Amino acid sequence: MFVHEIQKINQAELIRRADQARLVRQAVAARRAARRAGRRSAENAPEGPVSSLRGRFARAA
Repeated sequence: MFVHEIQKINQAELIRRADQARLVRQAVAARRAARRAGRRSAENAPEGPVSSLRGRFARAA
């Protein structure tokens, strides 16, 4: 009977670990989806101010 109880405890621990790992995967996937959605909305947003081109090129003689 003692071995059976230990087996049940181990089984419960494995189930808890699997649930925790699943929740972590879901959280990571949700975070990635939110980041991707944020990028998409930024692509569709109106453009911000444009920087001057003067500092990018050297002056011609």
